[in-house]
Amino acid sequence: MKRSAINDILQAADAFIAGFQFALPPFAHLSPDALRGSDHAHIRDRRLGWDITDYGGGDFATMGLALFTLRNGTLAELQQGRGMVYAEKLLISRVDQLSPMHTHAVKSEDIINRGGGILVVELFASSPDGHRDPSLPVTVTCDGIARTLPAGGKLKLAPGESVTLRPGDWHAFWAEGADCLIGEVSTVNDDETDNIFDPPLPRFTKVDEDAPPWRLLVSDYPLHLA
Repeated sequence: MKRSAINDILQAADAFIAGFQFALPPFAHLSPDALRGSDHAHIRDRRLGWDITDYGGGDFATMGLALFTLRNGTLAELQQGRGMVYAEKLLISRVDQLSPMHTHAVKSEDIINRGGGILVVELFASSPDGHRDPSLPVTVTCDGIARTLPAGGKLKLAPGESVTLRPGDWHAFWAEGADCLIGEVSTVNDDETDNIFDPPLPRFTKVDEDAPPWRLLVSDYPLHLA
């Protein structure tokens, strides 16, 4: 993706979130230079902040996602079972913009429609070998109620509704009717290693630096803040 396009998407995402009266934390508005400060090491180390991906497809409007990580623990804390063992994100899914089929090796998550249109979640169970099963039904919990769907069933979440997804619950999602603001509350998030796509896809976007960054992406931190 071109950096200029990422800048435009970030500015639109910032405005979209603000339109729901959701105030982002101060680090959402830090310039790349400001993020270099020693007092922002926690933000960099836990990869808090903005994230834009087209999953390597080169067509963000068709397959992509805008995200903002608000808080995140560490895998060490999760393994110890104490400390900051949780994470929280905001996601923006545009109408008919696919977030492709994937599951997580470790992370459990609640996906919450915070507002906008209908959030459509396509679901599959895992076979005993961990692959997506094309025939098994899948059972998930929606706001405390168990729901069973056929393989490939589409769960439709209205604003305020949510689904709990555990490792092995394969899912893809998109917005219907209007763009969606999505909340994600989960165990510790590690996007470097914990996403398993079917078919395989890259999680992070390769950036064409045709313009200076307006805000850095979490995937920029190792390169731009070294």
